[in-house]
Amino acid sequence: MKIAFIVNPIAGMGGRVGLKGTDGVLEKAIELGAKPVAPERATEFLKELKESEVMDKIKIFTCPGQMGEEEAKKVGITIEIFPMEKREITTAEDTKQAVKLAIESPYNVDLIVFVGGDGTARDILDALKEKECEIPVLGVPAGVKMYSGIFAVNPAEAVEVLEAYINGEAEITEFEIMDADETAIRSDRFAIRLYGYLKGPYLPMRIQGTKQVSPETADEKENQRAIAKFVIENIKPDAAYILGPGTTVKTLADMLGIKKTVLGVDLYQKGKVINDVNEKTLIENIEDWKNTWIIVSPIGGQGMIFGRGNQQISPEIIKRVGKEHIIVLATKSKIQRIEGGLLRVDTGDAEIDEMLRGYIKVITDYREWRLLPVK
Repeated sequence: MKIAFIVNPIAGMGGRVGLKGTDGVLEKAIELGAKPVAPERATEFLKELKESEVMDKIKIFTCPGQMGEEEAKKVGITIEIFPMEKREITTAEDTKQAVKLAIESPYNVDLIVFVGGDGTARDILDALKEKECEIPVLGVPAGVKMYSGIFAVNPAEAVEVLEAYINGEAEITEFEIMDADETAIRSDRFAIRLYGYLKGPYLPMRIQGTKQVSPETADEKENQRAIAKFVIENIKPDAAYILGPGTTVKTLADMLGIKKTVLGVDLYQKGKVINDVNEKTLIENIEDWKNTWIIVSPIGGQGMIFGRGNQQISPEIIKRVGKEHIIVLATKSKIQRIEGGLLRVDTGDAEIDEMLRGYIKVITDYREWRLLPVK
């Protein structure tokens, strides 16, 4: 089987620095100290692939430089390079060119595996539509939000999906590709629409699925308020609270009487709030890590509590706070919409992911909580 492996090396760089994406703000992200994310994710995927049972069944084609070649050489995988110009800073046009080369003679690949985020998925969709091609696609997550359904949960599980597909054990289905307006999101306005569909291999519990928006019903809002009331009764006046994105956490902030960025991360400490913080701001402002708590809510439908849209709460932050000081909030309807009731983590740090796995307490109503598995 012939596979095209395409890396968007700048994907995800806006996450930890609080830019909620990288589209159009790469220079600012670098100024804020952002480091490449996608090359590490690509290397992790290729390491897992090299050890898999299907390596002798595939031939890999990739792009020059940091769009795949460098990662493959680092891992020691034999590859063939597309005839593309090597660039220090890549653009969407480079991704599109790679897709067009991959699906044409002499390559005619059977599957495209890409490392990136929603923007990369849109670029691949555009290129395939232009060529009127419906080749299967598999995403390795490396972006900030990743609302689209084409992504595996993490690089290791992307290899599992690929193995199943090669062995005829994964069905091909259509996945929604979402178009998020990052400029609006940076202004704390949730602006997202369905951009189109990509076909790809599906393996239950290994593909993350599309983000589902919380319903605007009276029951949902009442459930959110009940959760918030319970949390407020147990808030410590001298503690610091890192507040993750989402409407459930915003309801908590509203009832505390403080401003909350719906799509950002905020720091509430000793009655004062710092809005829209990044990793650096958290490290500089938190005074007592032993008296600090993280409050998050899983992404609807996906079940992600860390690693999607809240990368400001980085592995370093999670390590300093500790699992015992993580408070997860989820309405009963949100839990019902999460496949298998399984929560997910994908921080980009294997040690921190392992620390978070097991079971975690989730507050679901006033004085009600349940233990849910984390993988």
